[in-house]
Amino acid sequence: MHDAIPTTTLPDGRTVPVIGQGTWHMGERKASAAEEARTLRHGLDLGMTLIDTAEMYADGGAERVVAEAIKGRRADAFVVSKVLPTNASRDGTIKACEASLKRLGTDHIDLYLLHWRGRYRLSETVDAFETLRQAGKIGAWGVSNFDSDDMDELFAVPEGGNVATNQVLYNLNRRGIEYDLLKDAQARGVPIMAYSPLDEGRLLRHPDLIHIAKAHQATVAQIALAFLIRNPGVIVIPKTGMPERARENRASVEVHLTDDDLAALDRIFPPPWRKVPLEMI
Repeated sequence: MHDAIPTTTLPDGRTVPVIGQGTWHMGERKASAAEEARTLRHGLDLGMTLIDTAEMYADGGAERVVAEAIKGRRADAFVVSKVLPTNASRDGTIKACEASLKRLGTDHIDLYLLHWRGRYRLSETVDAFETLRQAGKIGAWGVSNFDSDDMDELFAVPEGGNVATNQVLYNLNRRGIEYDLLKDAQARGVPIMAYSPLDEGRLLRHPDLIHIAKAHQATVAQIALAFLIRNPGVIVIPKTGMPERARENRASVEVHLTDDDLAALDRIFPPPWRKVPLEMI
């Protein structure tokens, strides 16, 4: 019997699993699209119902892969997509959302994010988000790649406090958000969604992590994911195009790191001792 995937609660009361599925680099090659969709469906079967995508990924190609994966089972999936900052004017956001809905083959996106900050005022984008939410086109909205000062600015905008998540780069190699952004998010009840939780695969070859993984009869990926999801309000969205890797990611909820493990990880990957600018990839 597998451990159930823990959930975290969004500000609107909906719950989502703390391990979801990413789609960055999916939809780039027609030859692999069917296998990518099959993997996402397998992930849904395993309870990893949150699927994260964006209009930017493969110029909408990743959204089309998601459409294939959720066909006939839309109710099983919690779909997250993103608007590019170049499209994030009031009218541009609404237009971009309509285009994403069409590619996704659905009438609503569960959570819609601003991919990163651009030239448009936050108030303009938030106004568009609220319009989409009231129309039932999106369930909630959030942001991505926002640092602490960006979040403070967002909360000062009318309706800015309705933000449902901040998706940022966070993994053992890149722990900068632990200095302030993560604590602020937890205090505000805004979940953090960690993208590239395996640092684009760089962590998988780390000899010290291999040693810790062996002690747990686990994989390095499972240790790296378990480290992140032990934090309240953190959701991870690893991407894989292989069903066996999806099963491996899902099993990370069964890895329980000890105080000794955490002390060792702090030695290997020191937590930040001062504010560092938010990293992006």
